[in-house]
Amino acid sequence: MSDAVTDVVTDAVTVRVPAKVNVQLAVGAARPDGFHDLANVFLAVSLYDEVTATPAETLTITCEGPDADKVPLDRTNLAARAAELLAARHGISPDVHLHIAKDIPVAGGMAGGSADGAGALLACDALWGLNTPRETLLEICAELGSDVPFSLVGGAALGTGRGEKLTGLPVGGAFHWVFAVADGGLSTPAVYGEFDRLTEGVDVPEPTASPVLLEALRTGDTTALAGALTNDLQAAALSLRPSLAATLTTGTDAGALAALVSGSGPTTAFLVKDAETAESVAAALIASGTCRTARVATSPAPGAAVLPSA
Repeated sequence: MSDAVTDVVTDAVTVRVPAKVNVQLAVGAARPDGFHDLANVFLAVSLYDEVTATPAETLTITCEGPDADKVPLDRTNLAARAAELLAARHGISPDVHLHIAKDIPVAGGMAGGSADGAGALLACDALWGLNTPRETLLEICAELGSDVPFSLVGGAALGTGRGEKLTGLPVGGAFHWVFAVADGGLSTPAVYGEFDRLTEGVDVPEPTASPVLLEALRTGDTTALAGALTNDLQAAALSLRPSLAATLTTGTDAGALAALVSGSGPTTAFLVKDAETAESVAAALIASGTCRTARVATSPAPGAAVLPSA
């Protein structure tokens, strides 16, 4: 065992980690490695998972909350992989029990799995007393997946490369959102595959961040942000799940300033002017029967953080 863990914390460590919405997702052509270059403007939102790490004789995962039955409890879970990668960096065994309290939609394009990976990484680092440098944690996040580094950082950021190279962005105010949760999930690889099919033979431009959108974030201008929202994966998501079109229409008819598929979907995101409108749009979406439920949230939200002990 590494000398770095001689002062192991014996109590539970709980980390709260946010969901995200992509206010811009510009997608380039497929690279030789199968990934796509992105200009991915992330905004963390106030829907959170909590990951609690406690000492154990071996690596185990449990989960509670909405759609907990859809969360894998084996080594394919990003939380488990995060514990394994962190332990391997320090030459120790990943002996920990990770409990995930889910509140982020599962397989919904809001980086719930990535959030759990980032949350587990931070929780294990604190539990094992490792004090791993932030840069190393971000390297492990990038190894786990393209969205995981942002789950650690939160706030707002531009992701380039495959989304893992982050540049923090200033945000000048709060934005109000409604998220319509669909029945079932959409596979991110399947959505990218459909994007490739739909753009076959088309000259796909290099992805770049929209100056108008970045300025809207910087100034906190909701109306300007609404006019600049884009998602290059939306057509692919709608191709695979045509019913999402009715959800998008319902939200805008109910008063949303703009609507788009969140990431690879199938959750749909609605930008609204204020908290009161958010509640009425959410109620209209639920009443319409075009989604399973609707959630209200604000942004930006902080990244993964250790919660104070009870």
